[in-house]
Amino acid sequence: MNIGEQESLFSETDNNIALDNLKLERPIVVFDLETTGLDMKSDRIVQFAFLRVNPDHSQEEWVETVNPGIPIPIEASQVHHITDDMVKDKPKFSYFAPKIKKFLENCDLSGYNVNRFDLPFLQKEMERNKEPLELTNIQVIDAQVIFHKREPRNLAAAYKYYCGGEHTDAHDAMGDVRVTLEILNSQLDMYQDLPRDVSGLHEYTNVKDDRFVTPDRKFYWRYGQAAISFGKYKGKSLKWIYEHDVDYLKWMKGGDFSVETKKMVEKALNGIFPTKEKNGSEDE
Repeated sequence: MNIGEQESLFSETDNNIALDNLKLERPIVVFDLETTGLDMKSDRIVQFAFLRVNPDHSQEEWVETVNPGIPIPIEASQVHHITDDMVKDKPKFSYFAPKIKKFLENCDLSGYNVNRFDLPFLQKEMERNKEPLELTNIQVIDAQVIFHKREPRNLAAAYKYYCGGEHTDAHDAMGDVRVTLEILNSQLDMYQDLPRDVSGLHEYTNVKDDRFVTPDRKFYWRYGQAAISFGKYKGKSLKWIYEHDVDYLKWMKGGDFSVETKKMVEKALNGIFPTKEKNGSEDE
């Protein structure tokens, strides 16, 4: 299949949501990525979806599954449900890169959390495949930023939503405590399916993000092993760091990290490393 034949994969859509309230001087492309993980240096794209809204508000869609050229960790497949078998016969990203550049030419961009994740990830992948995505003249709209600015997630906003009042004693300790109690009471009244016991509410409000090994998110699961999420060894496994730079772990043990992370590092210094089984349980 050559690049020209890919044109047939762009499909017009009669989507009723066509940004009628937004004045468009040129097309805007709403997009999303699915990837093998969170590290844009070592991870790769496994699926992309573009929806281009033209100035006349007509729309075109383009979605592809991509062979990332590396195994897809089970942790990632559990999120987006794309497996190695599903991508083994798909083209690699290098095949799509020139087409993506053409599709996005003279367009603005939008998405949800694109500023922090999807856009820099896409830029890195395009650069890696010698089709750099120049953003100098591109305007970007992040719907998540609008959501967070217009619907603040603070105590005063919660009090207004659940109790219909204004929190006049904000940042006064006892005032905050009284309002929190009133909010919790209103939540229990509003959501009849919430647990009615403390242990049940504890479990409900302390949902663990299974992508990360420790609560401070300094390590995440990659291929069933703990991989570091920051610093000069970002993306490397805890075991790899132990084998190549044990002094780095000694520094972490005495550094400003969570208790859970420091305990894990201490075990690693003794040759004990956490692993994640396919069912999501941890086994040391």
